[in-house]
Amino acid sequence: MATWNDHIAEEQADLIKQSSLFFIATVDPGLQAGPNGEGAINMSPKGGVPLIVVGPNKVAYLDYTGSGNETARHTGNGSPTTIMVCSFEEENAGIVRLFGHGTAVPFEESSLAKKVLEHQATDLNLPQRQVIEIDVAKTSTSCGYGVPIMEFVRERSSSHRGRRFKAS
Repeated sequence: MATWNDHIAEEQADLIKQSSLFFIATVDPGLQAGPNGEGAINMSPKGGVPLIVVGPNKVAYLDYTGSGNETARHTGNGSPTTIMVCSFEEENAGIVRLFGHGTAVPFEESSLAKKVLEHQATDLNLPQRQVIEIDVAKTSTSCGYGVPIMEFVRERSSSHRGRRFKAS
């Protein structure tokens, strides 16, 4: 059974800080899901840069180019935002979800720019796009028993992206 908080609890912050991967989900609240995916929920994995716990109700990360910019478009339209972080360790199964609203903020306007720039991706050879800031209203922690046990090998560099699923 999940436990709920109105802030990021210390144990949640610990899991977030130790994670090398998180997922962000947003949706354009003004659109219904259409035949070409418009209006659908967008969920993106984020690795290479950490999700930074700024305070009990705020997280942020440095966003890079390399894919669509759905998160910025959706948050600009008032989308609810969900972040999910999983523990893949054998001894600590767990899932943390953060619920709130995000904002894509240009570097020159973000008060968090200096903090996120301290955590730049070393292997991604992509231009930095913006700072994604999420104001967290609620959090939940659940057991994570369905999450497989996996070992972190390394970050994926832009030269190791492969081409099978890359649009031409």
